[in-house]
Amino acid sequence: MTKTLPKYQTIFLHLAFWAFVLALPFLLKYSAPPAGMPKKAVVQSFTITEFFTIFALINVPFFYVNSEILIPKVLQKKGIWAYLLSAVGLVLGVFLFHTLIKEIFFPEQYVPRTGFTFQLLFFLAISASYRIISDNLKKEQEQKERETEKLKSELSFLRSQISPHFMFNVLNSIVSLSRRKPERVEPVVVKLSDLMRYMLYESDDAKVTLERESQYLRAYIELQQLRFGDDIKINFNADNLNRNKTIEPMLLIPFVENAFKHGVGMIINPTIDIDLHTNNNRIIFEVKNKVNRQYKEEKDGASGIGLANVKRRLELLYPDNHKLTIKDEDQFYGIYLEIS
Repeated sequence: MTKTLPKYQTIFLHLAFWAFVLALPFLLKYSAPPAGMPKKAVVQSFTITEFFTIFALINVPFFYVNSEILIPKVLQKKGIWAYLLSAVGLVLGVFLFHTLIKEIFFPEQYVPRTGFTFQLLFFLAISASYRIISDNLKKEQEQKERETEKLKSELSFLRSQISPHFMFNVLNSIVSLSRRKPERVEPVVVKLSDLMRYMLYESDDAKVTLERESQYLRAYIELQQLRFGDDIKINFNADNLNRNKTIEPMLLIPFVENAFKHGVGMIINPTIDIDLHTNNNRIIFEVKNKVNRQYKEEKDGASGIGLANVKRRLELLYPDNHKLTIKDEDQFYGIYLEIS
């Protein structure tokens, strides 16, 4: 992202530039007049240096009147013709002021008029270029900041959807469990409190370690195991893991939720396979569950929120660094996610 310089650095660069301009008469100090120069041009060296130092000082207000007044207040508000007229007036005014200074303090000094005019035009062009480029960089930065804030707001909204969607699924599970196996409700609620602690206190971070995210996944899977017992076979592997690598919190859980939601019920020997590992600093996540193609589920209003949510988060957070593949086979449904 293009960034403008901090204010103190900008001031320092301006001071350095004008210090260089004012030092030029001393760096190019006069020693002898060129051949053919009129007699009146032969003056003492210190007088010429003093003259050109004052001459350079005139360019300072000239530069800033153009960049801070004419460009923003005339060119940008009233158009090019009003600016050109104002710029011509400014150049003539500075030219007359320069002539007045010369006649009063340096009446014997010889200065080519064309040279002075071209120098004024040069500083006018430098001043205009500086202001236009500076404004464009500022507008670009403001646009980038607006886009960043918009993305942050969208991500915040997407994150806020995860918790209610998660709670909706878990509470439905607890209600179902209380009817079928009431003795398992208490350990499920305890496990749920651990998950909520992560959701409330850690998921607000920009990133969490993959180790912490895998612990959250394991806790969720253990909760489902308490719920289903031996009715479902769950295989979870997170051994080959770079545990210090970071990831967006609660990014993977919707895929696991989806597997439990659609991989259990009206299925013979339901099986869910979950594998999380890293390879060459890439996160690889796979979830697969058995499905019953003959059984058509009734979808509620919350169906699809989790997966649509996580797809959008991936687009925002890892636009060019992720690959999501959905495998919809005869007896299995699975996803393959790779984040680099």
